[in-house]
Amino acid sequence: MPASARTWIAALRGSQRRLASLAGPLSPEQLRGQSYDTDWTVAQVLSHIGSQAEIAQASLTAVLSGAEPPGMDDFKKIWAVWDARDPDEQAAQCLIEDARHLDQLEQLTDEQLDGIHIQLFGQEFDAVGLVWLRLGEHTVHSWDVAVTLDQGATLAPDSVALLVDRVSFVAQRAGQASGEPFAARIQTTGPDREFRLDVTDSVSLAAVPPGGDGAGGARFQMPAEAMLRLVYGRLDPAHTPPVTVLAGDLDLDRLRQIFPGF
Repeated sequence: MPASARTWIAALRGSQRRLASLAGPLSPEQLRGQSYDTDWTVAQVLSHIGSQAEIAQASLTAVLSGAEPPGMDDFKKIWAVWDARDPDEQAAQCLIEDARHLDQLEQLTDEQLDGIHIQLFGQEFDAVGLVWLRLGEHTVHSWDVAVTLDQGATLAPDSVALLVDRVSFVAQRAGQASGEPFAARIQTTGPDREFRLDVTDSVSLAAVPPGGDGAGGARFQMPAEAMLRLVYGRLDPAHTPPVTVLAGDLDLDRLRQIFPGF
């Protein structure tokens, strides 16, 4: 049975609390240090998380009131405010806006959750879809901070358990086809899933149903959180857990080329 909106909200609350416990004690020097993202400091990652919380909250408020959701011009104004803050303010305000957004989500009634429908990226999202978008971004960017303190950091298990079943949507948009076409199967653990990756002039990652043949040349087995980081461009050699090549001569670097990150 698909997870309910409240299950997704609970996972997002868990991610919010983990980030708060991680970012709250950071020193001014650590905030100004390099994050996993080579273009952003730790404070800039937190600024992004915070600005997106503000945007998510504004979008949710608009949907609930029947108003027009904020658009790119609104986003740019919000980002400009966050960019103008110093690193200490960015970090502090991130934790405030992040918690505020979760408070709003948790206070919604079942009727309000059922009534959420919003058009994004050319398709309609319900309450689960809306929280999913936030959870994926929040989980991955929290890792961008966590890994600066612990090179062995992994994505939160409760987030992974939900995000893995929607990874195909991300892969289709994040994947960049290059080189010779190929097909591969990826088996995950924690939770156990199987996917078929097809790279032609586009990229497709599709779940293989139980009992399906999932035919493909190469076969890999890896933790589900590692596959998520692969798709999000965060499975470089220094941050890769043991991955088993079950068949074929395709190596992990070829998969990394397809998912350069964003």
